[in-house]
Amino acid sequence: MAGAVTARFAEAVLGELARALVGVRPQLERLLLALFCHGHVLIEDVPGTGKTAAVRALAAATGLSPGRIQGTPDLLPTQLTGVNVVDQSTGGFVFQPGPLFASLVLVDEINRTTPRTQAALLEAMAERQVTVDGETHPLPEPFVVAATQNPVEHAGTFPLPEAQLDRFLLRIDMGVPMREARRAILQRHRGSDPLAAVAQVVDPSELPRVWAEVAAVHLADPVEAYLLDVCDATTAHDDVALGASVRGMLMLERAVRALAATRARDHVLPDDVQDVAVAVLAHRLVLSTDAHVRGRDGRDVVREIIAKVPVPAAGDG
Repeated sequence: MAGAVTARFAEAVLGELARALVGVRPQLERLLLALFCHGHVLIEDVPGTGKTAAVRALAAATGLSPGRIQGTPDLLPTQLTGVNVVDQSTGGFVFQPGPLFASLVLVDEINRTTPRTQAALLEAMAERQVTVDGETHPLPEPFVVAATQNPVEHAGTFPLPEAQLDRFLLRIDMGVPMREARRAILQRHRGSDPLAAVAQVVDPSELPRVWAEVAAVHLADPVEAYLLDVCDATTAHDDVALGASVRGMLMLERAVRALAATRARDHVLPDDVQDVAVAVLAHRLVLSTDAHVRGRDGRDVVREIIAKVPVPAAGDG
């Protein structure tokens, strides 16, 4: 069956995560898309919404090696990348890897790190390597950065530049669960930490098969044209000063292929584009000053575009 490995992998992980995290399945599915696309994810929401818990749980359920970096203004680039230290037995230098040398790296409060440290992280995210004292060290495969930031507290923060935002495959908001989900959370946290019970349910060695399935998903010409129309509309929109980049277009294509495979399909539907367009494109847009004054943001613009761009007729392609 098309996408069988991907769909089985995703359902096993999402089912296990549901034991600890309630009411956030769509957000967890987006986290998995990053893994299936060799991408990175920015989780942006207020404190206490489960950003860190979601990443920790994903590492436990997938068996990926976890890394954790706490963003602070005094964090140095070498505390991410690692350093060369003296080997007492030989008198030479040996490389001691930093926390970036993991498969799923949580960078908590990324916007509290200085631009210099953010630049070191940018090399890792863009090139999947770090350079220390002129020597390049490749990072593990897979390598996914899941960064969190609080969008409402700005004291002591350093906003991510557009170049760094563009390196994130997608941005997600955890949101506030519905009342019944909050009741379930209360009940599950009585007496024990549900995160501690999350068990590994898949083998990371299956990921190359997942990536092969994602790459093989068919993008029909009409759906490809629809995807291009959505991206083009971000550039033409009156509220946008700088629209989606070529990288943004490529990442949207990658994300819709992964979403189709996750849903056991060998082809992309227009619905897939609509489902992930906000998460992939909104954080890449630079809005006009007038749009900011009116309280608009990238998510508003992409939702408006999705509502207006004509959708291919069923059966096209």
